Amino acid sequence: MNGGPLLGAHMSISGGLGKALLRGSDLGCNTIQMFTKNASQWRERYLEESEIAEFKEVRKKVKINPVISHSSYLINLASADDELYEKSIDAMLHEMQRCELLGVNYLVIHPGSHRGRGEEYGIKKIVQALDGIHERTKGYRVKITLEITAGQGTTLGYRLEQIARIMNEVVESSRLAFCLDTCHAFAAGYELRTVEGYEELLREIEEMIGMDKLKVIHVNDSKKDLGSRIDRHENIGKGMIGKKPFQWIMSDERLKDIPKILETPGFGKDLEKDRVNFDLLRSFVRL
Repeated sequence: MNGGPLLGAHMSISGGLGKALLRGSDLGCNTIQMFTKNASQWRERYLEESEIAEFKEVRKKVKINPVISHSSYLINLASADDELYEKSIDAMLHEMQRCELLGVNYLVIHPGSHRGRGEEYGIKKIVQALDGIHERTKGYRVKITLEITAGQGTTLGYRLEQIARIMNEVVESSRLAFCLDTCHAFAAGYELRTVEGYEELLREIEEMIGMDKLKVIHVNDSKKDLGSRIDRHENIGKGMIGKKPFQWIMSDERLKDIPKILETPGFGKDLEKDRVNFDLLRSFVRL
């Protein structure tokens, strides 16, 4: 993979954070994504100095860079429920702290769900939350990375305009980045299966957000069709997107230095399934 595109997968942290790096190395990754705690629980994880040192030592050995973290699925920075909103901000601060201690480069987060209060309300809450988090994490190098969503229910971030607006309204916008998820974008209505659609998406990212803000790409096929607004990941080439767009992504010089992360079904838990998807993507580089 040396000299080639940055390609990795979401790796399990079972057995310790350093194990995620070793699993990634075994797969042939030069970048990985991981959680820094159980993503389905509120209970926080506090890192021991020995754990941090071990993680950094393993990372130096396997030469995986950048390392990306995905935040807890429970966090909702657009919540109208004051208790959940404050709990989400607190959880994000812990996520940021763990990332900073470990030297993680990007912290991916789904913007949030307004739960019926409307887009205007939700975006305002997200901006307010991000400003507060930035204020309390001065000097941190990790960038909060807003991921495009499929748009299920009242989830925000399924249109590039929404992501752009959040970024434009946050005071320290230079501390934010963007994550493109192929399954989410496709489900949200962005056509990736034609050259015209693919180029249009990249053009819109450039115009609304800036390609320099695109720091992570989640490469996932979709079980559901274009515009379904249903978030169901599928193995590469086995879903409604098909192989061709992934061939374009893997061979696109504009995207060469952007980490491409697999989140296909069972991601991080079944290395053999990850390997099939990984090897297929890697083969596209030579096409």
